[in-house]
Parts: sequence; structure tokens; C-alpha cells
Amino acid sequence: MNEYNKDIGNRIRELRELSDFTIKEIAEELNIEEEIYIQYENGDIDIPASFIYELANIFKVDLGLLLTGEESKMTIFDVTRANKGVSVDRSKEYTHENLCSNFIHKKAETFLVTVDPEKNPSPSLNSHPGQEFNYVLEGSLKIYIHNNEIILNEGDCIFFDSTHRHAMVALNDKPAKFLAMIM
Repeated sequence: MNEYNKDIGNRIRELRELSDFTIKEIAEELNIEEEIYIQYENGDIDIPASFIYELANIFKVDLGLLLTGEESKMTIFDVTRANKGVSVDRSKEYTHENLCSNFIHKKAETFLVTVDPEKNPSPSLNSHPGQEFNYVLEGSLKIYIHNNEIILNEGDCIFFDSTHRHAMVALNDKPAKFLAMIM
């Protein structure tokens, strides 16, 4: 069992209990099976970044609290040095680096996302509340969203309603990196 998953799961459980939500209520709100939710809380399986983002909204806490266990404190600015963002390795397809984990009351979450190429990819679609902006920094991506497939190359960007199920796949057998902003 991954200690990082276990730590986040423990924080999620504690917030759920403090917020007087039942497992059933949270699972229904997130549209997932109770057994999967229990596995997230126990740290038995990887917790998708979109799930953590949704939970932060449900519990009305900053995403940084769920990721690090610390309250965000910065009110004027928050500097994140190169390669020093909070790592959010939440799924096999993507690695996320939270680029602003200490600024309180953010109106958006920012991530540097790396998608590794896979042979015969079958992407896991996900959705979350709000809107998302992605700007490709390196490589090429195929974006799957709402029955569409869109190819983005370095310098291209997309803005979309993230309540629609979506996924990204790296192309040309090379990793792709993009800046993601979730609002």
C-alpha cells in the first residue's frame, strides 16, 4: 500500500466524519460505488486527482489540505520553484504537479501534467465540476472529450467544460507535458 494514498485517504475520512457525511452520501455525490470510495479512504488504490479536487469542493476546503495535510496560508502570492510542486501521482496515465498549493481561496487549481506514452492506449475517462484549460508545453496529445477526439501539439491549447468525461493520451511514443488550470 502506498503511504501517500494512505495519508490522503486518512485526511479524506477525517474530513468526511467531521462534515457528518456518510460513505453512501459521498459515493452518491461523486457517482461512484461505495466499495471504491472505501478503497480510496483506506488508501488501497490510487486516488484520481479529479476525485481529490471534487472532494475538496464538497468539504469546502483547499485542495492543498487534502494533498499535504496543511492549511494554505499565503494570501498575496505563492511561489513554486521549478520541480518543487506537490506531486500528485494519482493514476497510471498521468503525473500531476500542483503548482500552487499554499495560496488560500484560489479561484483555480494549477497543475503541470505529464502523460507518458502507452502502447494501445485505452484512456480512463474522468470528469469533475467546473472548467479546464490545458496548454501543451511539450509533445502531442490526443484529447477525448464528449465524443470528440482532438489532437493538440506544442503551443496548442483547449478550454472545456470538465463536467464532460475526458482523457488525454500522449502521441508519437513520446511523453507530453501540459499546463492544466481547473476552475
